[in-house]
Amino acid sequence: MRQIEFLRSLEQLRFTGRLVQTNTTGEQWTIYLAQGKIAYATGGQHSIRRWRRNLLTYCPAIPTYRLAWQIDLAKITDDELGLGWEYALLKYWVVQQRITQQQAQQVIRSAITEILFDLMQASNITDQLYREQLLSLFFESAEIEKTVAGTERSWQIWQEAGLATYSPNYAPAIQQPEDFQQWVSIHSQQKLAHLLNGQRSLRDVALAMQQDISDVMLSLRPCIQAGWLKLAPIADLPGLVFKRELPKPVLPINTAPKALVACIDDSLMVRKMMENLLTSSGYQFLGIEDPLRALGILLARKPQFIFLDLVMPNANGYEICEKLRKLSCFRNTPIVILTSNDGYANRLRSNFVGATDFLSKPLNAEMVLSMIGKHLTQVEAKLPISTQK
Repeated sequence: MRQIEFLRSLEQLRFTGRLVQTNTTGEQWTIYLAQGKIAYATGGQHSIRRWRRNLLTYCPAIPTYRLAWQIDLAKITDDELGLGWEYALLKYWVVQQRITQQQAQQVIRSAITEILFDLMQASNITDQLYREQLLSLFFESAEIEKTVAGTERSWQIWQEAGLATYSPNYAPAIQQPEDFQQWVSIHSQQKLAHLLNGQRSLRDVALAMQQDISDVMLSLRPCIQAGWLKLAPIADLPGLVFKRELPKPVLPINTAPKALVACIDDSLMVRKMMENLLTSSGYQFLGIEDPLRALGILLARKPQFIFLDLVMPNANGYEICEKLRKLSCFRNTPIVILTSNDGYANRLRSNFVGATDFLSKPLNAEMVLSMIGKHLTQVEAKLPISTQK
């Protein structure tokens, strides 16, 4: 799934900031990342329902009605809202010793897992990255690979059970009471019957039943297929009302939205990571695997910025950089050498063949984006005013 692979790329790049993922219906999820780990996640169809379920499950001493949250939120400063009001409330309750650190971490992990599951089921997702410092970090962040692995197992079970077309955010409602009541009697599901009123999502029903959602859905599927039960979208619970202005969102990473950035690297993983990061940041991307074909492709496309791997089969980065600098169209193009061997000798030789800068592997998202912004700005500053865009 592309959206999950993108998250894995951001883990490799140790990205810090926000990833906002949106589907074609406008449903939006926000994932906060700190050095490539997930600090928190929110959004989706049922952010308030999810929040209430998690409080019921992990923080039973905390009230589950809006007014109580609103009163506590009024005691929190704007500076604490950088990762959203839910994260800020969890931090406040821990500091006030109303919940434990472990309880808060369970709420956070549950929210992340549910959102990742919904993203796996979603289609046609677009990504937007916002690079920013997460100053209000308080809880331990989750490793993406471990978290994704657990959620992928849940999604696989859901698929293998033939449930891939059913959203756990939909609400079941009885359509044919007589047939359904007969089924309830046979299967001893009296407790379940009163929950199926179209006002609770499948996740809400599973919580009330204290059962795994897959088991609940498997028991209901015959009734849904027979038409006795209907699944339909359900609105979220009412949200909080903010009487003060929340922190304004940081503008997307978009230092040069039209620039074409090339990456010449024989590693597919590196090219995919760079493509995900750069296209989500507003750049055009050109990935080149074969160094022997690089010159011809670069001449045809004329990128404004080039990342160049140092060690590749058949040709190395020094040779390619030297050839590019002999061409008038690439004389001033920023060329950044990528290598895992960040030694003085390599830097010296890179400078000798005309490389603009040097970037060490494993790559860091902030360093990659800063490098582009820095050198593209310098190139534009040197251009005559009439040629600048």
